[in-house]
Amino acid sequence: MTDSPTPDSSTTSGVRPAQGYAGDLPAALAWQWVQQGQAVLVDVRTDAEREWVGRVPGAQAVAWKQWPGMAANADFDAQLRAAVPAGMKVVLLCRSGVRSVAAAQRAAALGLEAYNILEGFEGDADENGQRGRVGGWRLAGLPWRQ
Repeated sequence: MTDSPTPDSSTTSGVRPAQGYAGDLPAALAWQWVQQGQAVLVDVRTDAEREWVGRVPGAQAVAWKQWPGMAANADFDAQLRAAVPAGMKVVLLCRSGVRSVAAAQRAAALGLEAYNILEGFEGDADENGQRGRVGGWRLAGLPWRQ
């Protein structure tokens, strides 16, 4: 973790404590931080997910795992370091907020102030097993494109 002044409550409201990284936060707060220049948004989904499901404009693409086979990205550490300037927070986004937890833990181990975006890009599956209807970046009406 980086040494930084204690943040005021306006920038940390909504952050939940987490194990092994700086915290979990709602997508709207993550986007606010990015817009204010306080954080870099890193999308850890696969290249295929970003291409077929949608992407967030301006997000840095650093896959945690790669399709097909979902093998770990051997270059994750180097790509993440290249994507996040020194002293910046990093907010990590995946499909549903699960892979981004592992990525946030790894980012924290690399010395970054890392946050997981709750619910991810698509949110949880609904009662019919479909995503995009229960939580997530898209449902919150935040910027994205197909």
